Amino acid sequence: MGIRATYIADDSQLTIAIEGRFDFSAHQEFRSAYENADPRPVRYIVDMKDTNYLDSSALGMLLLLRDHAGGDGSDITIVNCSQDVKKILTISNFEQLFTIT
Repeated sequence: MGIRATYIADDSQLTIAIEGRFDFSAHQEFRSAYENADPRPVRYIVDMKDTNYLDSSALGMLLLLRDHAGGDGSDITIVNCSQDVKKILTISNFEQLFTIT
């Protein structure tokens, strides 16, 4: 399990890549990935290419990221989801809160 954050200051974009299980054990590392970005990004990308599992705590962490990024005015895209991960996000109606590609 690992979380890798890549910040592009001139584009004001933060990409957070999640590897392995996205569950409560990733809470602190995920939170640190976006809270430590300076200056605050305008756009967030959550890359789930290497994510093989997520649970309800991961859904909560995504909601915390959304709140941090500005709520309804936030620009967050979740990319590269497996079919299983995308199914969980769809069942949870996250496509109404995030752009999922």
